[in-house]
Amino acid sequence: MPRTDTVKPEHSDRPPRRRRDGQARGYAIILVLLVVSYGLCAAQPSTDPSPWAFLAMLATIAMVFYVTRARNLVQRVSWVVLSVAGASAVAAALFGVEGPLLAIPLSTASMIALLVAPWAIIAHQVNRRGLDLEALLAAITAYILVGMFFAFVYNLISQFSPTPMFGDENLDSLGNQLFFSFTTLTTTGYGNLVPVGATGQGIAIAEAITGQLFLITAVARIMRGASAKRAASSDA
Repeated sequence: MPRTDTVKPEHSDRPPRRRRDGQARGYAIILVLLVVSYGLCAAQPSTDPSPWAFLAMLATIAMVFYVTRARNLVQRVSWVVLSVAGASAVAAALFGVEGPLLAIPLSTASMIALLVAPWAIIAHQVNRRGLDLEALLAAITAYILVGMFFAFVYNLISQFSPTPMFGDENLDSLGNQLFFSFTTLTTTGYGNLVPVGATGQGIAIAEAITGQLFLITAVARIMRGASAKRAASSDA
């Protein structure tokens, strides 16, 4: 009786593997853009966000949407907000506009973008299986985006507050807000910067809890994916 077994082509798995490699490169590009955005924001000597830093962040969010293939509705709403803010940033950079009139819209738009982007990454990764470079880069990227989101929450509060975020003894700048945000997110807590108002302190507590929950869920997802991949390999 003739055999009817289907012979699997030797290189039939190349397209999916090529796609995964492309997505890993995409997350690597996002991380590079995040480093550039962070550097431009950290260099700010005041609480006013830099238009150039916002444009770098705009490119970062665009890359996140491209890599994660976010839903059309999410992209449309986000692009409406970011396009208006981006046009304002370009106009401000060209005409030298400064002050709260520019800082508040840029800070608000940055906060919205940095809130949407981690969720897009989580939605893209939640059903994946396997511990690979893409999963690790995605987790790191989302974690950094969360830290930058809270930094702009502090920044927006400081735009409306009559008193400095960290008291009169410390410089109230976007760079210090970024530093404080990541030391809070990672629960490092050096203690050199402490919010003086109840609102800032409450957000700091929420960020510390968010940072711990994110680490727990991210590590659990990666380990679950690795276990599933090992189980599938052993069954095969």
